[in-house]
Amino acid sequence: MEPMSSSANTSALSPSEYLAIERHAETKSEYINGQMYAMSGAKFVHSLICSNLVAAIGTQLRGQPCKVVSQDQRVKVEASTMYTYPDVVAVCEEPRFEDTVFDTLLNPTLIIEVLSPTTEKYDRGEKFDYYSRIESLREYVLVSSDQMRVERFTRNGTSWSYLALAAPEATLELTSIACRTELSRIYEGVELPPPREATAAAQRTR
Repeated sequence: MEPMSSSANTSALSPSEYLAIERHAETKSEYINGQMYAMSGAKFVHSLICSNLVAAIGTQLRGQPCKVVSQDQRVKVEASTMYTYPDVVAVCEEPRFEDTVFDTLLNPTLIIEVLSPTTEKYDRGEKFDYYSRIESLREYVLVSSDQMRVERFTRNGTSWSYLALAAPEATLELTSIACRTELSRIYEGVELPPPREATAAAQRTR
């Protein structure tokens, strides 16, 4: 999801007040510690990467217990007061929801966030800290939108193992949902800017 706006309600809202507003709003907002933060629209590259991921994963999950959804699925971190909209979510157990509206998922198995320059620090830091409190979560994946790079965090008890991939032929193994996809498939049709090191070198020669 694209960056949170810097504006928020000045008075704290309860989770029930947030949901009452959010369910009738025309735009999506995250909720953290009593505050709502409006989400801006995603850029084309961001949306294309999300679509590629859902297509690649969804094909492999046909007929399987795991299901994958994208962007509009609200997730609550039960161990905190956070509601958010991950870019891609997969769930393998029977989905659990907060209430009978069935629009707020509580037990994701896999979460994928597509990074942007303005959200990267948040997605790597504070947001990952919130996500790590979800007991059902087994994998957290970060996908860059300005270079071919995918990072996978896999839960091992109370710790997380880390793997980074950057080659087109490299395969991302999503062990939590028994899926795999090449990076070339994730970035299919995506026009990436020149590598950062090449851009820096070009600037030094000017």
